[in-house]
Amino acid sequence: MTRTPSSSRSAATLHDVAREAGVSLATASRVLNGSTRKVADSYRVKVEAAAAQLGYTANLSAQATARGTSAVVALLVADIADPYFGQLASGVARGADEAGLVVTIAITERDPQREVSLVRALRGQRPRGLILAASRTTGPDAVGLDPELEAFQSMGGQVVMLGPAPAGIRSIAVDNAGGARALATRLRDLGYDEAIIIGAREGIQTSDDRIDGFTRGFTADGGRIRDVVRCGFTRDAGYDAAETLLAGEVPTGTVIFGISDVVAIGVMSAVRDAGREVGTDIAVAGFDDIATGRDIRPGLTTAHVPLDELGYRALHATIDDDWDPAQPALPVEPVVRGSTPPRG
Repeated sequence: MTRTPSSSRSAATLHDVAREAGVSLATASRVLNGSTRKVADSYRVKVEAAAAQLGYTANLSAQATARGTSAVVALLVADIADPYFGQLASGVARGADEAGLVVTIAITERDPQREVSLVRALRGQRPRGLILAASRTTGPDAVGLDPELEAFQSMGGQVVMLGPAPAGIRSIAVDNAGGARALATRLRDLGYDEAIIIGAREGIQTSDDRIDGFTRGFTADGGRIRDVVRCGFTRDAGYDAAETLLAGEVPTGTVIFGISDVVAIGVMSAVRDAGREVGTDIAVAGFDDIATGRDIRPGLTTAHVPLDELGYRALHATIDDDWDPAQPALPVEPVVRGSTPPRG
């Protein structure tokens, strides 16, 4: 019986490639395993051609063991369905592609202990870097994360957090409090006197900062926060919270601030389902400026976060030896659209 090459031959080894190319094993390794030592172009062409002909694939696990890290950057997000994380991941992937790295994504589901377990599991894969994009949680639920991050870095990996980070860990600052305060001030300038905030549970840093900033900005010159409702970061959480609120009395002219655009979009749906109108009746504002908020009608007023740049910076904080920790926080600016028309 005639056997196909794929069924009769075992996987090609580095020795096979070196023999086919007519070079030493060391030269083949330098070409294919990402060595910083320069190889003559003529040898590089021969090795790459031999590897392609033989179908050689580098053993990433062996490379990671030899180097201490692999050519992988791990990105931990809370919810891959949330466009916020999709736009951020795009920036991470852009930077990784430029650096010849691969991005792997893990989902925490905003569960602090799941985050701890994921970091522990990733340590065994020895990625070059770890970007924690999910909102940092404080309190007893988050116990165990800091030791895992320390262990990760002790093995040669670099940890980067979005937002505040413990000592010894790089962070990319986003001015959540300042952006929320600027948004609230802009809404006051538009004539809004009463607001309701729908945010995540206490202890989630991003939400707490946005709630605090918005409250300060809105009440600075006499505006009133009618209520602060704690729920979650999802569209359904925003919808459910708004549905409950609208079953009671929410006067015309109230602005509801969702702690993220996804939450705010859920609020807008609940307003419509309650027979109210978004904008001239109940105003709605969000935070992040995801693309969806620009496309819906009316367009969603929000605070613009440069999400692609945020991801790109996070990637470079992971891999750049000369990364500057003193760089300023990414600016967050209010963007007014039809969901908050001027009053009076």
